[in-house]
Order: sequence, then structure tokens, then C-alpha cells
Amino acid sequence: MEEVVDIVENVSDLVGMPGWILQAFVIILVALLLEFVYRLFINRLGVLAEKTSHMWDDAVVYAGKRPVSLLIWWQGIVMAARVAAPHTDAIGFDPDFLGVLQQLGLVVAATWFFFRLATGFEKAFVAERRKRNESVDITTVSVLGRIVRIAVLLTGALTVLSILDIPISGFLAAGGVGGIAVGLAARDLLANFFGGFMVFLDRPFSVGDWVRSPDQEIEGVVEKIGWRMTTIRKFDKRPMYVPNATFTTITVENPSRMTHRQIFEHIGIRYDDFSKMRQTVDEIRDYIHDNPDLDTTQTTMVHFNVFGPHSLDIMIYCFTKTVVWTEYHQVREEVLISIGEIIERNGAEIAFPTRTLKLEMAEEMARRQMQESFKNEG
Repeated sequence: MEEVVDIVENVSDLVGMPGWILQAFVIILVALLLEFVYRLFINRLGVLAEKTSHMWDDAVVYAGKRPVSLLIWWQGIVMAARVAAPHTDAIGFDPDFLGVLQQLGLVVAATWFFFRLATGFEKAFVAERRKRNESVDITTVSVLGRIVRIAVLLTGALTVLSILDIPISGFLAAGGVGGIAVGLAARDLLANFFGGFMVFLDRPFSVGDWVRSPDQEIEGVVEKIGWRMTTIRKFDKRPMYVPNATFTTITVENPSRMTHRQIFEHIGIRYDDFSKMRQTVDEIRDYIHDNPDLDTTQTTMVHFNVFGPHSLDIMIYCFTKTVVWTEYHQVREEVLISIGEIIERNGAEIAFPTRTLKLEMAEEMARRQMQESFKNEG
């Protein structure tokens, strides 16, 4: 190192420049070259990481790419400032201040590194599970990732306060007093935060679930669960942003977690086909119980139910095995068509609203009126 200093001093004598300026320039130049070499190295390392079968190394490369470059520049500038400090009275070149600044650079770079590392590991975990066709709970992974990042930021902030010799106890006391005022002013924001936390704990729904609320016009697929609001994509593809506090006061249905889908119908036949009712109901019941698309381990009922205003009503109550919306409608269509064919095969007809008018008395009254009119004319 002394030889390098001697070389720099000799060069400075030749060019007529103060030695400390040339030393500071050399330090900045070395930092520049070192950062350039590091950038080439990390890019090459990233290419190699992409060729591996797993993604954890990609997360490490992603985490270290920018923070280390920042650290190199930060430390280079501080070292150059240390060289210039004895030769200038400029503000900011105090040795104690430069020492604090150097420590702050290390803390900032480390905090940024671990923050990005948590983000990279979160993405790598989800990608690895999907690559192996394994189920992954995006909501849990996202929340845990946020908690880790918040912990990293808090640790970095407390370390910075310690370096700056700021009493943490006094800071917390002041923060407590200010927190009351902030809490009163940001009541809705805190309500949304704790609403999101309760959604995470209770798990009424997850990302990708179809949810709806009978209390409000909320229905769609959950796209994102944030700390303040949840994004729901409606079926017409419009996004809906629901504050998390809303979910603490409304009823939420989650059709995505249903085990079966229900078929519940009343099908009426004509009163003229009453004699064919028993045979028709028996055949429909046998069809329902033998249908492989229906789960007869659940409550299954086929009965003549009621004498309706214009029909004899047969109740069909059963559950499909599939919960997929499109498949359910295919099964339901097949069931309804088959029931119609059974009714037709037994010589009955499906009823529709009719009204029967009794005209005997009207005919008698008309006949008497005609007789009276004839008598009057005679």
C-alpha cells in the first residue's frame, strides 16, 4: 500500500497536482473498475443460474445485484472523502461523520440485500411448487413474505438509529404519543389493515377463489389480497377494489370450496295424466339413482310433491359430483332432457299454465234469453 502511495505522489509531482487529489481520484477510479468487474461477474453468474433446474440461485443473484454495486460506490466515495478530509474544511468531511456514513452504507446495502432476498425467495418458492404441479397458497406465501420484509426494514431502521446515537426509548415514547394522533386520523386505514390480517388468519378465501356476498354486490374471482384492499375481478372482467374492513361486517360466500352442486327442480305434469304419475316417478327415481354423474351418497329425493294450481308437481333434489360451473350445466341439461323423455315415454305431458271455463250455465242462460225474446216478438 505504501508503494502505491509513493507511486501516486510521484505521479502527482510530475503533473503538478496535489497528491491527495490524485489519491482520491485513484480511489474513485478503482471503485469504478471494481463495480464494472462485479457487474460482469454477476451478469455471468445470472446466466449460469438460469441454466440450473431450481430457482433459489436466481433469487440470490437477484438479491445481490444492485445492493453490492451500491456498497462499492458508497465505500469508494467515503474512502475518497477520508483522503480529502485533512486537506479541506468543507462541510461533510469530518472524520467522525465519514465513519458514521461508512457504517450507514453497510447497513443500507445489507437491508436492501435481505429485502430483495426475501422477495426473490418468495417468487422462487411459488415457481418451484408450480413447476412440480403442487398446490401453493399464494395468500400465505405473500403474507409471510411481507412479514419478513417488514422485519428486515425494522431491523435496518433500528440499526440506523443506533449508529446515529438516537435513543430508541425516547423515539418509541414519541412514536407512542404521535401514534395516538395518527391512529385517530387514520382510523379507516388501520381498520383495513387489521381486516386484511383477519382475512389471513380466518382464511375465508384465497387468491383464485370465486367469492360473492349476499349483503353487497360483490362477486368475482379474488386476484390479490393486500394489506389495505382486496382486488376482485368480476365476471365481466372489471376489477373491483374492496377495502379489507368490509369483510369484517358482511357475509361472504365461497362457491370455490363447495363439495357438490345442487339440482333442485319442480316438474309438473297434467292433471289428466294422474294415472301415469306412479310409474313416471318410479322411472325418474331409478334414473337419478343410476346416473354416474350424480352423487347419491348425498341427500337425493324424487317424489310427487304437490297438487299445483295447474299441474301435478314432481320434486327432484340431488347433487352433482362435479363443482365446475360448465360441467355442472352439462350434467343438469342431460338430467332435465332425460326426465322429459321419461315423462313422454309414459304417455304423459309436461303441464303449462291453463284455465278451464265451465260454459254450461252460460249456454242455459243464453237459451232462456232467446226464448223470452221470441215470446216478446210474438
